[in-house]
Amino acid sequence: MKKAVFVYSDDFQTYKFSENHPFNQLRVKLTYDLLQKSKFLSFQDIVPPRMATDEELALVHDPRYIEAVKLAGKGQLPKEEANNYGLGTEDTPIFPNMHEASALLVGGTLTAVDQVMTGKSEHALNLGGGLHHGFRGKASGFCIYNDTAVAIKYLQEKYKARVLYVDTDAHHGDGVQWAFYEDPEVCTLSIHETGRYLFPGTGNVNERGQGDGYGYSFNIPVDAFTEDDSFLEVYEQALTEIADFFKPDVILTQNGADAHYYDPLTHLSTSIRVYREIPKLAHKIAHQHCKGRWIGVGGGGYDIWRVVPRAWSHVWLEMIEKNDVQGFLSEDWINEWKDKSPVELPDTWEDKADLYKPIPRKQEITEKNKQILMKALYPISHLRKDNSQIG
Repeated sequence: MKKAVFVYSDDFQTYKFSENHPFNQLRVKLTYDLLQKSKFLSFQDIVPPRMATDEELALVHDPRYIEAVKLAGKGQLPKEEANNYGLGTEDTPIFPNMHEASALLVGGTLTAVDQVMTGKSEHALNLGGGLHHGFRGKASGFCIYNDTAVAIKYLQEKYKARVLYVDTDAHHGDGVQWAFYEDPEVCTLSIHETGRYLFPGTGNVNERGQGDGYGYSFNIPVDAFTEDDSFLEVYEQALTEIADFFKPDVILTQNGADAHYYDPLTHLSTSIRVYREIPKLAHKIAHQHCKGRWIGVGGGGYDIWRVVPRAWSHVWLEMIEKNDVQGFLSEDWINEWKDKSPVELPDTWEDKADLYKPIPRKQEITEKNKQILMKALYPISHLRKDNSQIG
């Protein structure tokens, strides 16, 4: 059994809305190249993605929607009908062969699932995936098909697995949450910036699931300008307690890198330190509860030059147990990309100490996040209290 595999193809670049769209899959190639040039990724680690079949996509998506995406990619979908499916909007413009490009990202995550669940590898990473906003019959938030939701359903159908989905993207993982809102065999945890200021506006602490799924949906909307210490405090306590409560067979992490201070679309104030620590706990939980079974995907991240390559590299480095890397980045990588980057590339794995000026509301924000955390975890603590009284 391999320790980890890296699902990758240059064809991930075909998922491209336009030259100026903020969702830019060049970040996957930048990460791949940084790892290769840093001698942390070899060709033996790479597994090519396959394309998801229509039947697999239909585990989550309406077949009529799949057909609409196919027609849109051929320029054959009427504008009014496209709008009904969330296609052709400012967020998700139509582009040629969009079905094939999108199905490849889904297939990449399914490839990662099969590698882990058949025992070929303990961990698997598909940074091309993580499109958590897609709905059953509608595109949303740069996401056409929801690879993570399809992968979770695939894990249930093919491997009969209880899945813990952990989403640390700055945007709420709404598409995945709603897909399993009534399912007690899937537990979703999303830690994100409050929807008061940020798309999609959902992910309130009281969104806990419904029917048989009540109590299996956890949301921790942190305040704008949240910094490293508060973010990690919330993440570590929430994930530890929820994993202990749910006892999953496999963990699937969505590793959006848009909570960083530099990200142009969000209002959080974390540094690269957060992205070094997040996969450490996921790795620990995988071994504690899931016999090591851990599947990772990408997600948001819109400073593709200064943030995403370093942040996503840490997920892979943790999977191969080399996450103690420090100091200067590969000169070969910097020289390869510096003339193409519109901003000055970082030269170290860490952020500079003076990344931003001190935030005056730090204590207030930290306290508010603690209160939200306690509210989010109340069902677990309440259950424990009841059980201890019975005992």
